[in-house]
Amino acid sequence: MITVLLVDDQRLVRAGLRMLIEDTTDLAVVGEAADGVEAVRQFAELAPDLVVMDLRMPGLDGVAATRQILASAPRAKVLVLTTFDDDDHLFPALAAGAAGYFVKDTDPEVLLDAIRRTVDGDLLFSPTLLRRLVARALEAQSAPGSTPAPDLTPREFDVLRLVGEGYGNQEIADQLHLGVSTVKSHIANLLEKTGTDNRVRLAVYSSKLTEH
Repeated sequence: MITVLLVDDQRLVRAGLRMLIEDTTDLAVVGEAADGVEAVRQFAELAPDLVVMDLRMPGLDGVAATRQILASAPRAKVLVLTTFDDDDHLFPALAAGAAGYFVKDTDPEVLLDAIRRTVDGDLLFSPTLLRRLVARALEAQSAPGSTPAPDLTPREFDVLRLVGEGYGNQEIADQLHLGVSTVKSHIANLLEKTGTDNRVRLAVYSSKLTEH
């Protein structure tokens, strides 16, 4: 059972997330907090597997709370869920140590999948944010050069291309008429074959590969 701490200053949002999560068989909400101070306190008390963190809250905001949680527990997992998708919120959250960043109009099943995969160690983002991070990473390349093409199957190339375009597992599965578990297996193989260690780097790899 994956335990989750919900942090959001809106009671209605917390209630909706609790209903969504508790409708599953493998996730459980163990606490709720309405601000960053309470989030830090409850994390220390409850030690949840994952914190779903809002950013803009009264008092201690989500970025500062994330920073404090990670300072006390470096292996903690914080998944940001916020209204804001701009760089002024995204990059401070990542710098604080957030393991993922999603906006509140995310499909419920995508969010549930993100919770599970974040606990497993994945670094996850809403598709539009992932595309922005990939673009930034490509701009930061000091010297453009060819990216060697690994020995991939045609289906793996299809999955790699869609990862580079920012699609999540369910969206890739729908487009390629595959099961989500099959997509996950392909992505695991891609990470190994390309020598990348998370989804963002895999997306950057995909973008560099398609340039040549």
